[in-house]
Amino acid sequence: MTSPLLTPYEGPRMKLRNRIAMAPMTRGRADDATGVPHPLTRTYYAQRASAGLIVTEGLWPHVLGKGGPGVPGLVTDAQVAGWREVTETVHAAGGTIFAQLWHVGRMTHPLNLPGGATPLAPSPVRIEGEPIYTGEGDVEHVTPRAMTTAEAEATVADFAAAARNALRAGFDGVEVHGANGYLVQQFLAENTNRRTDRFGGSRAGRLRFALDVVEAVAAEVGAGRVGLRISPHNPENEIAEEDPQGTYRALVDALDPLGLAYLHVIERGAYEALSDLRPRWSGTLIGNFNGPDPTSQEAGEAAVAAGLADVFSFARHFIANPDLPARFATGAPLAAPVRSLIYGGGGEGYVDYPAAPPPQPINTEHPAANAPAYD
Repeated sequence: MTSPLLTPYEGPRMKLRNRIAMAPMTRGRADDATGVPHPLTRTYYAQRASAGLIVTEGLWPHVLGKGGPGVPGLVTDAQVAGWREVTETVHAAGGTIFAQLWHVGRMTHPLNLPGGATPLAPSPVRIEGEPIYTGEGDVEHVTPRAMTTAEAEATVADFAAAARNALRAGFDGVEVHGANGYLVQQFLAENTNRRTDRFGGSRAGRLRFALDVVEAVAAEVGAGRVGLRISPHNPENEIAEEDPQGTYRALVDALDPLGLAYLHVIERGAYEALSDLRPRWSGTLIGNFNGPDPTSQEAGEAAVAAGLADVFSFARHFIANPDLPARFATGAPLAAPVRSLIYGGGGEGYVDYPAAPPPQPINTEHPAANAPAYD
């Protein structure tokens, strides 16, 4: 029986070779001074082009949204040119690739930003319980500076400009990162948004930044080329959402009429986001489980078979298994990544994970030939 993950998908605005998406994962290998992707980045993504959809690592739409060393951007002509090499290579391998637009808000540090700038956020709420990684190692967070209304509006425009650059670079579309405690979710959450202007003060106000960003990006490149990633009730990066069901039902209801390419839902915690939001979303829904261990093939299959998601995204498995769909198809064992090589560096731990060897045919005439050999 064919795995539901390995069947083609044709939705309202997306046609994919299978229902396996490669989720965005930071790898930290761009030139830190220029934000231009590493020369091996095109090899890395092309090796994984058998995924139905690739979503890139997060790319900053403004340098003040850069989260750490080696994070690439999508702002300058040099960055666009570097990503064009990536998309051309992926397309030559038959893949589909979206660029993730990622502004981290308060989840950065002056050591990561030009001129030692203070991080920007909806409100001056500091992360207290965990360090932030910089080029000088782990340090304590600083208190971010609250964006002015004009700065929030300018950041919306930055997302739209980066989306335009994504099309210049040859991407098939863009995903707005609205999850995992970064800037968009900081506007959505009660504990990080204490504003009283039109971007805060009520649920409608807290939704406003996310809606403005998605609408601006859709106006720039077409709604059918835009996805949004969300992680309702995810406490990561000290986010606390008092009523995730109310917040995300309202967000999804407002966005569904736009006709976006997809909604990418990370489920984590007590709120069963996939089952609650699936009936409210008429377009393509990509599911994801964020747990301590990588999501199994069986869990992804169950979500798709139950109709909770049309496509399922895998992250950590794709690091060491560039041919993940083939391994799912053949039952080949999954390799584990070398943890010390996930972030930063060069080709080691990046493009040197091999594909699984092809399965050996069974010799039905001489069964003994299938037995393992021993010295």
